[in-house]
Amino acid sequence: MTYSELIQKIRDYTEVDANVLTSTIIDGIINDAEFRIYRDVDSDNNKRYATTNLVTNDRFISRPAGLLVIRSAQIVDSDGVAASDNREFLEFRDTSFMSEFNPTGATGVPKYYGMWDAEKIVVAPTPNATYTIQLNYILKDPGLSATNTTTYISQNFPNGLLYACLTEAFSFLKGPNDLLQLYEGKYKQVLEGFSIEQMGRRRRDEYQSGVPRVGGK
Repeated sequence: MTYSELIQKIRDYTEVDANVLTSTIIDGIINDAEFRIYRDVDSDNNKRYATTNLVTNDRFISRPAGLLVIRSAQIVDSDGVAASDNREFLEFRDTSFMSEFNPTGATGVPKYYGMWDAEKIVVAPTPNATYTIQLNYILKDPGLSATNTTTYISQNFPNGLLYACLTEAFSFLKGPNDLLQLYEGKYKQVLEGFSIEQMGRRRRDEYQSGVPRVGGK
């Protein structure tokens, strides 16, 4: 499904023309729908691994370019094998928790991570040595637009994208609740099938080769 085809379907299903659903509004609806899909399912096309170093007494590392969602973070040795004494994955915590953690400034092996801002990831406790951390994350593709007329999602999950857009559109329009619930239900139904399809294609080692470095460390 192309960008123009999706726009036409949104207007046909909602029976609302361009005077109300302007191009700017529809682009926002599509962007929100894509963001939801990326958060709801691990698409094979968008799953990435990256490594960087946690430096002694420095709580922050740079976010990989294009990062949308982190699925896991783990301390590893420099060769990519989990360190013998640090096999536990780091646990995600929100910004408030990370801000208040360890006010005395004590250091140790990091146990938690969080999204600090648009550029930084924060860990706690503050590293007491140099560690290599591996991130498993979802990459945000360039969204569907007038200049980017097809995407992996629009071609491989067209119905899901349409139903996600219709859910966003009827919410924006404050349309009938029964239609909102109808398309929400259809979205969840096709999402389940798409998720199973992605899991069926996935192989554990596909993402372990060619791990990029991030953060310049």
